[in-house]
Amino acid sequence: MKLKFREVSYEFPARPLVMGIVNLVADSFSGDGVTEIDAAVGRAQQHLAEGAEIIDIGAESARTNRGPIPEEEEAAQLLRFIERWPELYEGGAADTARPLLSINAWRPDVIRAVLPRGGDLLNDIGGLPTDENARICADTGAALLIMHTVGQPKVVHTHVAYDNIMARLEEFFAAKISLAERAGVSRDAIVLDPGIDFAKQRADNLRIYRELNRLHRFARPILLPVSRKTVIGEVLDLPNPVDRDAGTVACIVQGILGGAHIFRVHNVRAAVQTVRTIAAVEGAAVNADR
Repeated sequence: MKLKFREVSYEFPARPLVMGIVNLVADSFSGDGVTEIDAAVGRAQQHLAEGAEIIDIGAESARTNRGPIPEEEEAAQLLRFIERWPELYEGGAADTARPLLSINAWRPDVIRAVLPRGGDLLNDIGGLPTDENARICADTGAALLIMHTVGQPKVVHTHVAYDNIMARLEEFFAAKISLAERAGVSRDAIVLDPGIDFAKQRADNLRIYRELNRLHRFARPILLPVSRKTVIGEVLDLPNPVDRDAGTVACIVQGILGGAHIFRVHNVRAAVQTVRTIAAVEGAAVNADR
């Protein structure tokens, strides 16, 4: 199974990729947000040094107890980071693969302003309600992540209930993949994200982990945003997200058993060590076609 980005493609099965989170915000839910570009670049450098293959940069918190920031402000912050992005790989060893940049945004006007300037992947947490963001990806050549959710981000959805979350995920992804392909996105450039904690309750999230392999029917890479999630806090009675790294590792292991391909995390070192240890046991390795 091939995953195409702008200038590189990955072949799976291979060792899962680790995506390091950089929150260019003042109110990250896990308390790791930074507000200065230098600090954001430094955080990305640290993630890459610890083994991350992808950096996910976001400039608006997904927290539902905060209002949205102006689109112009979000776009400006993302563009400042993109301008500095070459610093993170230029001058590296010739045999070292260039890291990939993921743009975490969902509002079309922000994406339209940012994605033509850079980014290998659009991490769209909006659930793709229209084909706008897919068309921007098609025009720029960026890969598209489709995340399952209900309604707009930054709105509380704790009332949402499902009779069968896996059936709803399958219906959702079938429809959204078709929408993206009609907009011009190659199927090889699509990533699926079941949206842990987004418009889901504890039982829904745990069932996704147990039955993740049902999503393999789409033959697309699966990204699991496992890091420090509310469901971990609920299971372990840990209200502070920073205390949930051990639970995050457990979710990575379960995700690997379920066939996930990319893990989005705050603690890159722990995630990379987990993934590499399991890969060594199974004899897997990254296969990047440059």
